Amino acid sequence: MKSQALQELVKKIFSDEKTKLRFMSNPDSVLSQYALTEQEKGAVLNTYSKLGLITSDSQQLEAAINPTYTWRSPTP
Repeated sequence: MKSQALQELVKKIFSDEKTKLRFMSNPDSVLSQYALTEQEKGAVLNTYSKLGLITSDSQQLEAAINPTYTWRSPTP
């Protein structure tokens, strides 16, 4: 991650249920509370729109990784 603000945002979303719910209902309102660059805001919104809020055991993460894994797996 590039900035301290981005690290703080991610930590807050995944550690505080209230912030997570606010982010899910209105991402811009949460993003505006952090000193993020336009590029960082865009990256967060782009990732969220494609994958939602993912965790290590989420179906979204599995769906995002499986095509890449299959593509990179060596053919026997």
